[in-house]
Amino acid sequence: MTKTVLRIDASARHTGSESRALTQRIVDRLAPTTVINRDLAVPVPAIDSDWLTANWTPEDQRTDAQRETLALSDTLIQEVQTADTIVIGAPIYNFGIPATLKTWIDQIARAGITFRYSETGPQGLMTGKRAIVAITSGGTQVGSDFDFASGYLRHVLGFIGITDVQFVAADQLMVDADASHAKAEAALQALAA
Repeated sequence: MTKTVLRIDASARHTGSESRALTQRIVDRLAPTTVINRDLAVPVPAIDSDWLTANWTPEDQRTDAQRETLALSDTLIQEVQTADTIVIGAPIYNFGIPATLKTWIDQIARAGITFRYSETGPQGLMTGKRAIVAITSGGTQVGSDFDFASGYLRHVLGFIGITDVQFVAADQLMVDADASHAKAEAALQALAA
């Protein structure tokens, strides 16, 4: 049984959201003891010049204002560190991930904390975790040449050390909703709790 799940929903919609419905079903299937919810319909702020300056200032030299600037990022990273499994609801918007999900990634991808550079290249530090991505689309086929969401998510999660990444896809919902739901259901049933 999974102990702690971080559930991230990136859909701008609450009512009628296919990705939110899938993340809920995944979480129910995992039967975790604790769920941390992060709803990106309330977006986290984009990184800016102040954030970059604070991030690159050594921790023991940061001002109170710089610590405050990084406080949300620290909280988001703590949520990832705490979780055994990260469940991400990722609708495909215009062939990629929602901007709010990209902003969340920018906030958690921090050198020295979630990854580091070594003489052999980058090394992810968030190892030993599992990610399950509930990916949905109206017309984009997951894995196609114009799906810029699934490959990016697999890569960036691996970059921070999460290499056990599974997808539950309900893609091409506007093309054939019944087939899309059946495919997602099969992937959901195949998930190990």
